[in-house]
Amino acid sequence: MLRPRTALLETALVLCGLLVALCIGPASAQDSAPGSGADTAGPAQSVAVEPTAQDDKIANRIARIMRATGWFTTVEVAVEDGVVFIDGDTTTAEARLWAGDLARKTQDVVAVVNRLSVTPNVDWSFRPALLEVGALVRSGITLLPLIVFAIVVIPLAFYAAILVAKLVEWALSRRIESPFLRRVLARTAAIPVFLIGLYLVLQVAGLTRLAVSLLGGAGVIGIIVGFAFRDIAENFLASLLLSIRRPFRRGDYIVVSGHEGLVQSMDTRSTLLLSLEGNHIQIPNAAIFKSTIVNYSSAPARREVVDVGIGFDVSIAAAQEIILGVLTAHDAVINDPEEPLVLVDSLGSATVNLRAYFWLDGRTHAPPKVKSALLRLIKKALMEGGISMPDEAREIIFPQGVPIISMPDSGASAPPIKHGPVSAAPAVSPAVVEPEAQSTASEGDLGNDTDSLERQAAISEPVDPADDLLNR
Repeated sequence: MLRPRTALLETALVLCGLLVALCIGPASAQDSAPGSGADTAGPAQSVAVEPTAQDDKIANRIARIMRATGWFTTVEVAVEDGVVFIDGDTTTAEARLWAGDLARKTQDVVAVVNRLSVTPNVDWSFRPALLEVGALVRSGITLLPLIVFAIVVIPLAFYAAILVAKLVEWALSRRIESPFLRRVLARTAAIPVFLIGLYLVLQVAGLTRLAVSLLGGAGVIGIIVGFAFRDIAENFLASLLLSIRRPFRRGDYIVVSGHEGLVQSMDTRSTLLLSLEGNHIQIPNAAIFKSTIVNYSSAPARREVVDVGIGFDVSIAAAQEIILGVLTAHDAVINDPEEPLVLVDSLGSATVNLRAYFWLDGRTHAPPKVKSALLRLIKKALMEGGISMPDEAREIIFPQGVPIISMPDSGASAPPIKHGPVSAAPAVSPAVVEPEAQSTASEGDLGNDTDSLERQAAISEPVDPADDLLNR
């Protein structure tokens, strides 16, 4: 009779235990939940149903190891059913993580609650700085062979590039006339020599990728700078092309972009002209390269023209012979490449317009002065030859005279009286006297103005020969 009661009692006790376990379990879980500043970790290994190691032994073992390191202060380790609770203070976050790993790797530990706080130490000593300086010194000693190699190779590469540039410039001195073009080609050939030395230094130092990055960055920067300074780059390229083509030289008299003058110098940006008025004119090389250039000094022979109007009452052939005689007799007129010509240009309202073509040496004679002297001599010769030169606007010549008819008195039937023709007034006044000299004092010596311009240039602001691309 007692056995069933005992069985029932045991069964009731088991059920009560289960109920208590169910009630106490959540409360215990809440009590062991991590608070502020506490870290929890999952079980480091499979949880045994019956742990073999006692909790106090686990706590003592972990505490002794942590104290032995000297990294922790006020270390407190508690273990309950295999769950490790760590309290205390440390100076680094790495030590805090190390303590958690230590507890997780300890035998029969189910979970770890790491509540260590990190309080960094304030070190007022210079020991860390000295350690860093020592590390830098050791790194410098390690890199000393590379530094010596760079100090030796880079200057050698630089002087080798200079030597190559001089050799290339010397080799091109007989083939390329422009010194600017020779310098550009010489530097172009010398740059790779220096880059090879720099590449060797970077390769030995293990900075090849850095060198590639720098070159790529330099290329991008070059494109940006090229857009920003487009005009400067354009003028530089124009000066390079002008040095190759050489449409003019120093001392040539040219007309370009609406300006004319004597060429003084040309640099990488502009060309300097000296005008007849003594003014300096700087024209961008890009504008010169795009414009039409008239070079009066490129060939000595220069053709000029003079226009003369004669009356309809005179012989055109006679006037042509007179004008041609004046041209051929003048010392400034040359017969090469062609002899002077006097042609009928047009028939005006009151004159026959003749145009005389002649050649002169533009390097020794000034065309305006020569034209002035020739017009003066042609006018004198035509007047002496009885050739009329009427004014188109005010004078009309009647070669047969003007018939005059007298009207009779009113009421008279007498026939009209015809008078003889009235001759025109003489075209030439005998009081006009022209000198026979080929040039007068007012016309000067007919010499070219280049000499006077050269004298002006000599007393003007000097041009640095090193910057003059036209210097030989």
